[in-house]
Amino acid sequence: MNITLSKNDEIVMKLIHYFITEQGYNPIVLHGAKDEIWLENSQNDYQIVRIVTNYIHNDEQFDFDLYRTRQILKRIKRKTFSFKMNALSIFINLGDNVHLKDIETSNIDCVEIKNIEDINQYDFIVNSFPNINKIDKVTEKGLELFMRLTDEINQKNQEDAEKAEDVFSKKRPIVTYALLLSNLIMFIAVLLVCAKPFDIDAGTLYNFGGLVNFKMMGEDYTELYRLITSMFLHGSFVHLLLNMYSLYVIGPQIESFFGRTKFLIIYFGSGIIGGLLSMAFQNNLTVSIGASGAIFGLLGSLIYFGYHYRVYLGGVIKSQIIPLLIINLAIGLMISGINMFAHLGGLIGGVLVTKAVGVKYRSTTSDIVNGIIMTLIVVTFLCYLNFFYL
Repeated sequence: MNITLSKNDEIVMKLIHYFITEQGYNPIVLHGAKDEIWLENSQNDYQIVRIVTNYIHNDEQFDFDLYRTRQILKRIKRKTFSFKMNALSIFINLGDNVHLKDIETSNIDCVEIKNIEDINQYDFIVNSFPNINKIDKVTEKGLELFMRLTDEINQKNQEDAEKAEDVFSKKRPIVTYALLLSNLIMFIAVLLVCAKPFDIDAGTLYNFGGLVNFKMMGEDYTELYRLITSMFLHGSFVHLLLNMYSLYVIGPQIESFFGRTKFLIIYFGSGIIGGLLSMAFQNNLTVSIGASGAIFGLLGSLIYFGYHYRVYLGGVIKSQIIPLLIINLAIGLMISGINMFAHLGGLIGGVLVTKAVGVKYRSTTSDIVNGIIMTLIVVTFLCYLNFFYL
């Protein structure tokens, strides 16, 4: 078998090999895209790298190419929920009538590569890809080059597939089931103590650990356990049913994606932040109860996770998760008696705590450290409002 690669073919293969195996880019399938390859990596300065082999004769054709690129970027941004998207277009076959330096672009940087070594001449590329000089160290030619690069790309794709399988394979949601059972047991215990069955009064809920504004009650802050115990209390069967159904739907996904320990940290961390925010704005003697703050935290966690794995979950986030979140927030605004501050605090807490514990294979050490710092700042501020601010 004899394979002869042209000079341009070798350049394209080396570029694809580098961006996939060294920088973690993934190919994007675009219908109608001819003589160009689109690669995506949301963690890089350039979320999109585009390798163009199509011959572009003059500035008019180049302008049209830019226009078309912007339209495709808009579609990708909507699909991946990205607010900003920078692209690097690498042109292999530009005509002499294209004046690349005279063309202004905003979020699309364009370079021309006639030889693979040319890529090192662009400082902004070297800054974004410090090890890009590896490209010109590949010495194989023809069939040898084709086989080596193909094998390494296939190996990288196999590794990515195994990581995705590890993250998305279903695990038995033992912790979720334990939380469901605990909430049910607490509800039955409260019913047994109530003077009137299915008529749960605020005094009973307080005695079982309902959350109150400590300042209003004159507490000495030794009952901080109420931030947790209140998450297992519900005022009615309908209240319990709604929250447990939401936990049954969302809980197994978060537990599967993050593991049992991180799931518990996200669940209780979200509930505590929701409770602290609720206390800070609770200017009466109302007893706050319910798992909804923690459940909203799971929604926030799912959105944060979905953003990092939006290639897999982009459609689910858009069609299911965000509408569910909006509906729940709307219900909270329209129906009296629902603690919106606990919901909002839980939602914010879910995002922050998830950032702090990290998303498997996606979060960097910097992301986790920033998440821990942001979570501590929010918790410290809420504690100040509740316990020290007069």
